Amino acid sequence: MTRRYFGTDGIRGMVGQAPITPDFILRLAHAVGRVLKQQEARPTVLIGKDTRISGYMLESALESGFNSAGVDVVLLGPLPTPGVAYLTRTQRATLGVVISASHNPFFDNGIKFFSAQGAKLSDAWERDVEAALDQPPVWADSANLGKTRRLEDAAGRYIEFCKSTFSNDLTLKGLKFVVDAAHGAAYNIAPKVFHELGAEVVAIGCRPDGLNINHEVGATHPQALVQAVCAHHADYGIALDGDADRLQFVDAEGRLYNGDELLYLMVDERLNRGEVVPGVVGTLMTNMAVQLALEARGVQLLRAKVGDRYVLEALEAQKWLLGGEGSGHLLALDKHTTGDGLVSALQVLEACVRSGKTMAELLAGVRLFPQTLINVRIRPGQDWQTAPGLANVIRAVEVELVNHGRVLIRASGTEPLVRVMVEARDAGQAQAGAERIAAMLTL
Repeated sequence: MTRRYFGTDGIRGMVGQAPITPDFILRLAHAVGRVLKQQEARPTVLIGKDTRISGYMLESALESGFNSAGVDVVLLGPLPTPGVAYLTRTQRATLGVVISASHNPFFDNGIKFFSAQGAKLSDAWERDVEAALDQPPVWADSANLGKTRRLEDAAGRYIEFCKSTFSNDLTLKGLKFVVDAAHGAAYNIAPKVFHELGAEVVAIGCRPDGLNINHEVGATHPQALVQAVCAHHADYGIALDGDADRLQFVDAEGRLYNGDELLYLMVDERLNRGEVVPGVVGTLMTNMAVQLALEARGVQLLRAKVGDRYVLEALEAQKWLLGGEGSGHLLALDKHTTGDGLVSALQVLEACVRSGKTMAELLAGVRLFPQTLINVRIRPGQDWQTAPGLANVIRAVEVELVNHGRVLIRASGTEPLVRVMVEARDAGQAQAGAERIAAMLTL
């Protein structure tokens, strides 16, 4: 059965257009409630949100839908997505719900769910919910309606959790940070985490008004962070996205580090402490320089499909702990059940503080390969893989690259596009190879 509403990360869209309308969200919550009640007589659901103005409306719709199915609700208020996952687990709730569209602009919003263990739910569970949506509602009678309460100290509990993932023998005293929360869910949390660990903190992107989330700040617009680090002569800059599960890092020189480099630092720090790291999970887009650097340390890199969901699935299958994407979604499964920008930042900082070295010094031997990405538009349904001469050109480019680069060609999951990526030690070679392959697709 194909899912109609759920994508790779819950249900998402433009507010006021299906399915992000209050009537559908009420029906969705009611359907989820009915699925939950098949396993538990009196389920409890936690609801957190980011700072979008539409969060109030969607929160009310979710609350009504759950209550109407006989499900109790605990409102957490603005809280990062990984904070909802954490509290769902520690509060022994049945389900965690997040109202957020992550790094998207304010006019989008979405709903995603976490299991009682704080993990993302399976495709089978999502199909059960969609099946329940097709059934007529079964309203609970007055005596069996769900109740709602608010967890007043949700933010404080999550702050303490984040701090607990940073080694007790280390401190951030003497360091100055710029923290950019993208005017999102971590606006009142991220600065406190670093301040309470000893750092001097300059906060930007921490004044949400319901409309400015991710607007020219945060992990998807890191230039604001680069400028602030330089202006304030800070040691580090940390940027999160709207729901704080994505991370970008800047050093004192204003250099921006991507998720591939941060993942390497997390691995390197554990190896230096004598821990065994059998392997890590990246994606098809993970830079080859990082793969070679990991292999030089005896660590295997397994590539999953693009998307933190697929990274998590691969980690669980391999029983490994560390993984991530270049976009800044990083996972440390011995610290948290899901990707967490704040926890990941603290893991990277452990490497710097414990070694006494800068990020640039720690990554001196890891020089990212230039990547050229070309999007080629095709006709809907076109069998691009059989384009005349395509296979021969791909083989020729791969032979030229030998062990100094690679070719990746994949179809977009949302648009009639083929994405051609060539990676090489030499930027000119990457550009030329990508253009040769793209030319065969446009004939």
